[in-house]
Amino acid sequence: MALLEQWKKVAYNESGDQNKLQQLWAAYFQQEKEIYAELLKNPDEVVTGTVKELADRYGVTVMTMTGFLDGINDSLKEPNPIEEMEEDTEVNLGFDKERLYKNMVAAEAEWLYNLEEWNDIFDEETKKALYKEQKSSTTIVKGDKVYPNDPCPCGSGKKYKKCCGRK
Repeated sequence: MALLEQWKKVAYNESGDQNKLQQLWAAYFQQEKEIYAELLKNPDEVVTGTVKELADRYGVTVMTMTGFLDGINDSLKEPNPIEEMEEDTEVNLGFDKERLYKNMVAAEAEWLYNLEEWNDIFDEETKKALYKEQKSSTTIVKGDKVYPNDPCPCGSGKKYKKCCGRK
């Protein structure tokens, strides 16, 4: 069974002991924070190695590293083959800084996007702009309601009911 499948079985087990699950996630989030803090100290370095080597490097279990790799994959310049990943699979942690920051905002992981290490990468203004850009990208903006006697928005000059509003 691939590592990701094993991780998901444990981490997203709804029928198991909820206390254990809560403890697992609390420990995971702390370890995730520490790994990100380490990575952000040298954001242009592309860390590579096998899943096992990276787990050892950051002092976490292979399962924790699997969860971390799953979480960071969308922020990587070159995504890892997480679906079929095993302990000896070569992976990389070469992330796109802006995409990573925005993905942390999207995940509402304030313990990550508020890490001190971001201050050496982006100034306050840039962080605010990235935050705002991410938040507005998920906001649905409804257009003005078009009534039957309004001019048609297609620009034909006809009333909406006689143009695009026909059923």
